Amino acid sequence: MIRLQPLRCAALAGTLVLAPCGALLAFAADARASEEASAGEVGEGAAPGAETAPAARAPGDGVPPAVRPPELTGAVDAAYPEAAREAGVEGSVVLRLTIDAEGRVTSAEIAEPAGHGFDEAAQQAALRFRFTPARRGDRSVASRILYRHDFRLPAPPPAAAPVAGAAGAAPVAGAAGAAPVAGASGPALPAIEVSVRGASEAERLRTSAQAVQVIETVEAKRQAADLGQVLARAEGVSVRRLGGLGSDARFSLNGLTDDRIRFFLDGVPLDLAGHSFGVANVPVNLVERAEIYRGVVPLRFGTDALGGAVNLVTDQDTRGTGASASYQVGSFGTYRLTLGARHAHAPSGLFARASGFVDRARNDTPIDVMAFDESGRLSPARARRFHDGYVAAGGAAEVGVARRPWADRLLLRAFFTSHDKELQHGLLVDMLDGRVKSPPFGEVTFGRQTGGALLRYAQPFFGRARLDALAGYSYARTTFVDVATCTYGWSGSCVERPYRGEVGDDANDQQVRQHTTFARVNLAWHPATEHRLRFGLSPSHVTRTGRNLVVAEPEKDPLTAERELWSGVAGVEYEARPFEGRFANITFAKLYLQSVRTREHLPSGRIGDVDRTSHRAGAGDSLRFRFTDALYAKASYEYATRLPTPEELFGDGGLIVRNVHLEPEASHNVNVGVTLERAETGAGQLRFSANGFGRFTEDLITLRRHLGYSEYGNTLSARSIGIESTAGWTSPGDWLSVDGHVTWQDFRDGSTGVRIQNLPYLFGGVAARARWAEIAARRDVLSLTWHADYVHAFFVGPEGRGAAGSKAEIPSQLVHTLALTYLVERGGWTVSSTVEVQNLTDEKAFSFYGVQRPGRATYAKLALSL
Repeated sequence: MIRLQPLRCAALAGTLVLAPCGALLAFAADARASEEASAGEVGEGAAPGAETAPAARAPGDGVPPAVRPPELTGAVDAAYPEAAREAGVEGSVVLRLTIDAEGRVTSAEIAEPAGHGFDEAAQQAALRFRFTPARRGDRSVASRILYRHDFRLPAPPPAAAPVAGAAGAAPVAGAAGAAPVAGASGPALPAIEVSVRGASEAERLRTSAQAVQVIETVEAKRQAADLGQVLARAEGVSVRRLGGLGSDARFSLNGLTDDRIRFFLDGVPLDLAGHSFGVANVPVNLVERAEIYRGVVPLRFGTDALGGAVNLVTDQDTRGTGASASYQVGSFGTYRLTLGARHAHAPSGLFARASGFVDRARNDTPIDVMAFDESGRLSPARARRFHDGYVAAGGAAEVGVARRPWADRLLLRAFFTSHDKELQHGLLVDMLDGRVKSPPFGEVTFGRQTGGALLRYAQPFFGRARLDALAGYSYARTTFVDVATCTYGWSGSCVERPYRGEVGDDANDQQVRQHTTFARVNLAWHPATEHRLRFGLSPSHVTRTGRNLVVAEPEKDPLTAERELWSGVAGVEYEARPFEGRFANITFAKLYLQSVRTREHLPSGRIGDVDRTSHRAGAGDSLRFRFTDALYAKASYEYATRLPTPEELFGDGGLIVRNVHLEPEASHNVNVGVTLERAETGAGQLRFSANGFGRFTEDLITLRRHLGYSEYGNTLSARSIGIESTAGWTSPGDWLSVDGHVTWQDFRDGSTGVRIQNLPYLFGGVAARARWAEIAARRDVLSLTWHADYVHAFFVGPEGRGAAGSKAEIPSQLVHTLALTYLVERGGWTVSSTVEVQNLTDEKAFSFYGVQRPGRATYAKLALSL
C-alpha cells in the first residue's frame, strides 16, 4: 500500500509552497501493492499520521519496479478572485489532475467545488503547472492525482496550520472505485495539498495598475511620529504644520495642496468619519495603512479630486478577538492615548469593533519673535507660545455580520469626536528676519464637535456581480470665539483697549451647524476572470446655518442664512488583465454635478437668493506592465475635476469667510514610472522606483490671506512637473535597512511662468534602521531608527516681485529624528517601548508660511497588541 509521510512545508503569503520541500511523498510498494494500485487513484486507506514506509526494493528482486509520484517543478500562482477577496470569502478547491508522460497537465477537473470564482482560478493555474512526470522504474508514465487549493486571506496566523498527512489533518483522498486512468501503467498516486495564500491588500494595490503608494504603519505605531510626519516620509508628499500637535497642517502632493487632495477613512470622507481637524491629527495607532493615490483617483471612492486622494485604512479584520493600546508622553505637555478592541463570533458571523483616542498638548514651544523691550522698541526676543493648547477626544463603534449567505458584510458604525484649539496667531503672520512680528492672540479659540453614523452593505450576486453600498449622516458644530478686550504681548501681558476682538476689527462668538447626508453605491460585474466592469454613484447633501452671538439682530447676521449644497459623482470603469495578468489596464469616465443654494448680502446691501449649478465631465486611464515578478512599469492619466467644498463656499466658521461664487477646478494629470520591488539578491533585498508627473491645472481655488480673515477665490492656472524617486536596501537577515527618497517639482503660474510661492521645490529624506534580535529573550527585537528630512530653501512671497536680495525666503532645513525601540512578542501578543528624540540638533524649522515650528522634543511611547 501507499503511505503518506507528514509534509513539513510552511505556507508563505503569495507563494505556492511545494517544490522547496524536496521529495514531497515517500512511499514503498511491494508486489501486491503495486499490482493492486495500478488500476486507479489513491484509495482512502492513507490515514493521518501514517508512518513512513520501508524503502522500495530495487528492480530485479522479482517484484514490479517501484513507482515514483510526480513532483511539481513549475508552479503558477492562482489569482485570488477579486469578488471573493472584496467579500472576505475563503475557500478550498479539490482538483483531479491528469498529467501526461512529459509532466504536462492535460486535464484539471473540479472534484470538490468552492464557488465564488475559486474553481476557475484554481483550474486555470493548475493547467499551467509543470511536473517531473511519474515514473515506474526507469520509464515515465501518465498519472492522475488530486490537488487541493486552499485560498486564504492574508492574516498573521497564530500558529502554522496542519497540512495533509500531519497528525489531526485528513489528507485529500480520491473517490472509492474510481475508473482507471487511461494510459497510466503505474499505480495511482496520492493527493498533494497545495496552499495558496492571497497577496496582502497592500501588495495587491502596489502592483495594480493604479497610481498608488501604500504606507504600512506597523513600525510607525511603535514610534512617536504623528501621521503627518509618517506621510511626509513618502516621495512627492510634504506636510508642514503651523505649530505643534493639533495646529493647522498643509498637505502637498506633487505640488497640489489643501483640499485639492481628498482624504478618506476606510473609503468615507475623513471629515464625515469624525476627523475634521485634518489628516495630520488622526492618531497613527488607529491606522493600519495609508494609500496615497497620485493624481488619478479610482472610481470606488466616488469623489472629485484635483491632485489625488489619501485613504486611511483601519483594522478591517472580522475574525477572532484582539485588542490594542498605546500611550505617549513627551515635550511641550504632549499626551496621546489610543485604545482598540474587536471580537467576532464565528458560528453566527457577528462581530463588534471599537476604538477611541485622547490627545492633549500645551504646545508651549520656544519661538523667535519681535517684541517690545523696556524702552518700547521692537527688538529680537525669545519667547514661548502661551495660548496654543490642543485637546481632542473621540471614539467609534461598529457592529455587524460577515460571511453570511445574505450578506458578505453588513455593519453599522457610529462615531463622535471633539477638537478644541487655542489660536496663538492667524493663518498669516507678519515676519521680520525669520521672527514673528505680529502680536499674538491670547484668548481666540476654535473648536469642532462631530458625530454621526453610517450603514454599509456588501454582497455578491449571481456569482459574477457584487454590490457595495453605504449611506451615512454626519453632524458638525463649529465654534469660534474672539471677544477679548486685550492686546497681548509675547510675555502674556495684557493691555486693555476699548473694543473687542483680536483677529480683526469686530468681535465674534460664532456657532456654525452643518448637517451632511451621503451615500455611495458601487456595482462590480465580472463577465470573465480577467475582466471587470464597475459602476459608481455618490451623492451628498449639505445644509449649513449658524449664529454670531455678538450680532444683536439675527436678521443682520449673515451666518443665519440657510445654505444648501448638493454634490454628486457618477462613473463607469473597465479593467482588463490579459496575458496571464502581465498587463493590466483600467479605463474610466466620470460625471460631476454641484448645486449651491443660499442667501447672501448683495452689493446693494440687501439680502438676496443665490442659486448656482455646475457640471463637469472627466475621463482617464491607468495601465501597468510587469516585466518580471519584481519589475513593472506604470502610466496613468486623468482629466480631473474638483468641486468647491462647503468650507470654501461657506467659510469654516472661523478665520475663513464665505465665497459662494467659486468655480470648479480642473486638471490634466499624468504619471509615468518604473518600480523594482523587493528584488532578492545575494547582497540583500533591493528596492527602487522612479516616477515623473505632470499637473496642468485651471481655475485653481486659492486662499487669499490677510492679517485678519481670509477667503477662497479662483485666481490662476498653473502647471506642476517633477520627478520623484525612492531607493532602498535590506541586508541578508534583515539586521540593517536603508531607504531614501527625493522629490523635485516645478510648480508655476500658467500665465506668468513665475514659481508659486510658499511651496518647496526640492525635498527628500533618508531613513536607516538597525535591528538586533533575541537580545534578552527569544522573539524580542531591539531596533535603532534614524530619519533625516531635508527641505531646500524656498520663497515665502511671489518669486517675480522685489529685488533678489530683498525677497523673504525660508532657509534650507535638515531635521534629524532618532528612535530606540524594544519589541517583545509572546504567543499572540506584542509589546513595544520607544524613546524618540525629534529635531535632534534643534534645527530651526518653519511652516510653509515662515512660522517657526517646534525645536528639539523628546517622547516616550508604549504600545500593546493582543
